[in-house]
Amino acid sequence: MPEAPLRTLDAIRDDFALLDDWEDRYRYVIELGRELPPFPEDARTDANKVRGCVSQVWIEDGLADGALRIRGDSDSHLVKGLVALALALYDGKKPAEALAIDAHGVFREFGLEQHLTPQRSNGVRAMIDRIRADAAALAG
Repeated sequence: MPEAPLRTLDAIRDDFALLDDWEDRYRYVIELGRELPPFPEDARTDANKVRGCVSQVWIEDGLADGALRIRGDSDSHLVKGLVALALALYDGKKPAEALAIDAHGVFREFGLEQHLTPQRSNGVRAMIDRIRADAAALAG
């Protein structure tokens, strides 16, 4: 499983505050995705595939020392950046902490919901729902 996310949510929030227009934010999200560690080919399984995404998205998670350890990937540069943002939100949190996170609120705060296509927004919801369902299962 991965180390801690490369950028914390606070660091991402600070960076976003410096970016005035959506094109710069879009490029920044893509850059976040480029920073993700390589996702192993053997983890690109049907069980790790996120349903409801237009792009191919894989999320693999588990527990290490009581905390969620999550890694993910996508075949879309933008979606891979959205995966990186989700990892910054959830990776390293205890399952109960993860369930208390308002990820949709964070995506709204960053202006992502209003700038993503409806299909991409549905994919983000599917990814967040998947992580939350896995966290709930791991908490049980």
